[in-house]
Amino acid sequence: MDRKDIIKVVVGIIILLVILIFNPIVIVRAGERGVVLNWGAVSDIIFDEGFNLKVPVYQKVEKMDVAVQKEEYPASAASKDLQIVSTKVTINYRLLPSRVNWIYQNLRRDYSARVIIPTIQEYVKKTTARYTAEELITRREEVKEDLRLALSDNLAKSYIEVRDIFITDFNFSEEFNKAIEAKVTAEQRALEQRNVLEQVKYQAEQRIAAATAEAEAIRIQARAITQQGGKDYVQLKAIEKWDGKLPVQMIPGGTVPFINLRPQQ
Repeated sequence: MDRKDIIKVVVGIIILLVILIFNPIVIVRAGERGVVLNWGAVSDIIFDEGFNLKVPVYQKVEKMDVAVQKEEYPASAASKDLQIVSTKVTINYRLLPSRVNWIYQNLRRDYSARVIIPTIQEYVKKTTARYTAEELITRREEVKEDLRLALSDNLAKSYIEVRDIFITDFNFSEEFNKAIEAKVTAEQRALEQRNVLEQVKYQAEQRIAAATAEAEAIRIQARAITQQGGKDYVQLKAIEKWDGKLPVQMIPGGTVPFINLRPQQ
């Protein structure tokens, strides 16, 4: 090995030692961004995912998670009708990649405790106070949307993007639950009674309709009898129904039914 080759090897070793000691290479993983600090001060430079180079002497890189994260927090508030409501709110969010330097500078990595949880507490109370306890149940999707918009607008001021929220449940006091159960029971009984009344009304209407039809039939029959000869018509109808057999026994002074034996004038 000649002198030039020895020099090349030595230079290579020095470069390798410099890399190992000062480590200018920065690998930013997927779902992260690198905040570059110059002499400890936050700069405008943000490293994207992948291979990056820093100046070892004065630059330092703080990595920030920009993937979607989840925060779950139990909250308690008073409804519009002053019922105490306990609920659990789950929020899916992420840090805006282009503003992680501002977030690091102002919140460090404590953005959940400093901003997200207090915002959830505040706006769960404000949103809940606009609805009665019953409306929180019957208008659940509307409540969720109001809360989502409120959280989105306010967390956006800290460059935190709300992706979605979930309201796991609304829990009320035992007294309120009993009152709701009693109300539901009363409504069910009222509905049953209304159905019974409707049935009675229907049956009465049917009887009235039947009686009206029968009365009309009698009226029509009476008018027909009058128009077709009165008593003679009735006798004719009776003859039509007679089977032709005379009674076996005759009552003294009685007459044979239906037959008028008087000679014609």
